[in-house]
Amino acid sequence: MGSLRIGKANYIEKAALPFFSTFRRLFYLISFLLAASFIAYPAEEQLVPFPAITRLDSRDTVFRQYISEVEAARRALYSSRRFNQEEDVIERLLSSMTIYSYMPGERDDLFSIAARCNIPYATLASLNRFSHSDDVEIGKELFLPSVPGIFVPQAPGTGLERLLFITRSDQQDGLIVTIPGKGEPERFRFIPGDDFTATERIFFFDRGFQFPLQNYWVSSTYGPRINPITGREGMHRGIDLAAPEGSEVYAVKSGTVIDIGEDAVLGKYIMISHEGNWVSLYGHLSAFNTSLNARVQASGLIGKVGSTGQSTGPHLHFELRQNGQNQDPARLLRFFRQSN
Repeated sequence: MGSLRIGKANYIEKAALPFFSTFRRLFYLISFLLAASFIAYPAEEQLVPFPAITRLDSRDTVFRQYISEVEAARRALYSSRRFNQEEDVIERLLSSMTIYSYMPGERDDLFSIAARCNIPYATLASLNRFSHSDDVEIGKELFLPSVPGIFVPQAPGTGLERLLFITRSDQQDGLIVTIPGKGEPERFRFIPGDDFTATERIFFFDRGFQFPLQNYWVSSTYGPRINPITGREGMHRGIDLAAPEGSEVYAVKSGTVIDIGEDAVLGKYIMISHEGNWVSLYGHLSAFNTSLNARVQASGLIGKVGSTGQSTGPHLHFELRQNGQNQDPARLLRFFRQSN
């Protein structure tokens, strides 16, 4: 499997493309390397930055270059479908894709950027690992690819990314792209011309609460009950979701970890603060996958199911609070309504 590293660790490999000959791959790769306006470096050498766009209008020469590449890519995709030449065109697109960078300003949002760049919002969202349409942050580097399509993360971290991964698990074509993050480089499979499915759009635009577990059964609901440990009647301020030991626990909404530790009753627990004065609590965990003050994304992995504290078996004790008052999660969580 060939590989190519372009710009600031834009590490590109050919994924399985069985319909292309080895000679054709080599021809396009060499042509691209000769024609590119920047240098491709081996992994161990120092890399140049992504081309930086400072403003999204024609006064920026880099933006003009970017737009010309996007328009050429869109014409090529349209032509390939119209004249049934998709194999040849996709090979050229995969070899020549460039990734630019841009720092969003106060007036920028995902849709205005996508419109100015003539690139689908799904392309920008999947590459930049956005969980929702309003995840663009002022002054945080945004990656702009020159070819429309979907970037499928090879290590999905949110509900939307897991959906992207599962939906396209049987597709073998595309391009492997590795882009540096704040920690380890992030690896994607890029599928040119692809877009969000209807279900993926629902996930992307839904700002409600997500589910904290993928597989579970409700073992105790919200409200008055007999405590299974003490035998006394009391108020159960959350719901208990039974699941196998070690099952992954996900944040139900984007937020900040405000408390993490171990309690005699809750065992290992995590508390996350969300917009709207909401707080979610996850108890009886066996392990943590986040830390105090960490910023977490909706459906991001935060811990593992356990049976720590006062527990009769592996399960997740889950609470939702607004303005300090406990709320019945069954009225608020989409996953709970779907399970009934």
